[in-house]
Amino acid sequence: MKLLSLQAALAAALLSVTMGISAKPLVVCTEASPEGFDVVQYTTAVTFDAAAETVFNRLVDFKPGTTDIEPALAESWDISPDGLTYTFHLRPGVKFHSTDYFTPTRQFNADDVLWSFDRQRDPKHPWHDKTSIGFPYFESMGFKELLKSVEKLDEHTVRMTLTRPAAPFLRDVAMDFASIYSAEYADQLLKAGKTQDLNSKPIGTGPFIFVRYAKDAQVRFKANPEYFRGAPPSESLVFAITTDNNVRLQKLKANECQIALYPKPDDIPSMKADPKLKVAELEALMTGYIAMNTTHQYLSDVRVRQAINIAFDKEAYINSLYGQGNALAGINPYPPTLLGFNADLKEPPRDLDRARELLKQAGVPEGTVLTLFTRNGGGATNPNPLLGAQMMQADLAKIGIKLDIRVMEWGEMLKRAKNGEHDMVSTGWSGDNGDPDNFLTPLLGCDAVKNGENYARWCNKAFQDLIDSARIKTEPGERAALYEKALAVFHQDQPWISMAHPKVFTAMRSNVEGYQISPLTNNNFATTQVK
Repeated sequence: MKLLSLQAALAAALLSVTMGISAKPLVVCTEASPEGFDVVQYTTAVTFDAAAETVFNRLVDFKPGTTDIEPALAESWDISPDGLTYTFHLRPGVKFHSTDYFTPTRQFNADDVLWSFDRQRDPKHPWHDKTSIGFPYFESMGFKELLKSVEKLDEHTVRMTLTRPAAPFLRDVAMDFASIYSAEYADQLLKAGKTQDLNSKPIGTGPFIFVRYAKDAQVRFKANPEYFRGAPPSESLVFAITTDNNVRLQKLKANECQIALYPKPDDIPSMKADPKLKVAELEALMTGYIAMNTTHQYLSDVRVRQAINIAFDKEAYINSLYGQGNALAGINPYPPTLLGFNADLKEPPRDLDRARELLKQAGVPEGTVLTLFTRNGGGATNPNPLLGAQMMQADLAKIGIKLDIRVMEWGEMLKRAKNGEHDMVSTGWSGDNGDPDNFLTPLLGCDAVKNGENYARWCNKAFQDLIDSARIKTEPGERAALYEKALAVFHQDQPWISMAHPKVFTAMRSNVEGYQISPLTNNNFATTQVK
């Protein structure tokens, strides 16, 4: 008996060593620091990658590499014939993370789903006021009005009742703002008066367990051995925060990181020629754009916005920043792969004389100064923000507008833009669910002026009525017709300059396996490993 035990111990030790050799750590060079880890407070891709795609899960997920829905924390669901009731049947046996700051006493159940949604929708919920910035996605997507009730039918059944049909509802609850938290952990923090820890010490059911975060340096995770889809093949995951895409490439070549997000398009040919590297690419659901603050002096006049648009050399911008064939010129607020794209809308020709005349009609004095906020470093929607800003600055100088470029860190830029401090802001959007509503409601809807990402601070009733009507339709043809009309209103009023719909690229070492690039531009490393 002792001999058998010794043999078993030796076998286990050998297996452990073997796994330790194969389950190598994975280092990913990312483009910016996450804003925090209480993911429902934020809207940026870098925060979603560092929280929603690592620590948390949702009731449903997108199949890797697609915008199709698959089961996650809900094994299945039923939808009533009138489209108003969704009954989710929860997956049993799912465990929350155990860390040095939390040890769960129970498994995931319906209470966690109720906590996660009621916290955002119910002003009387004890956690509703525990964030200073509210719940921007939940609110700008109209979920506060959409969700009539969220009920626990039993430990593993939850019923959600809507106030109206919503065609994109299942895709919406697959989005990061619908991540499921541990109600038990939240209760512990509330009792201890440590509610801020929810944003710095996250607990979820996801593939990786949070270890620590050094701002502007790195985020460290370890593999969750009890993940319901199976433990990740990488023993640990490190996000090495590297804002400069040139430095990301240098680190990748030196094997300091095995994946580098959002390389510059003009570096792609050399990376493809390097036998030690490989590149994944995809036409993603992305838009780079400049939002013009329609509440500010001069920019409140559509003639000024039109003048800026026709003065800007978009073709030169796209060729300089993205390279030939790596981006489509933007006209609509979302790319042509989405429902309701209006192909009849055309880019007005560049016309400096006409731009000067429009400014004169609007009473804009020669030498007027406008501010443009842009980020440091580069990302998927804008690989070289400073160069793009300088190109716009040179173009607008030709029509008598001086552009004051303000370069700042990504999170700071978004915070100040949400406060409306900008005249213009250069930013971008990556679609979260493959539905046009995901671009239009949070970026251009009236509710998103206060609580979302509507940096143009543009509220147009005709546009709003059209997208509201489209949201409740279930027949694709009817929805498409309404979206085409809404996009025509957008095009006429020009609250944005839609700059480009770029491809997304991810560079990696040739020995990286299991990474799946996503049209939604989220990065999930649950199946990624270094061989």
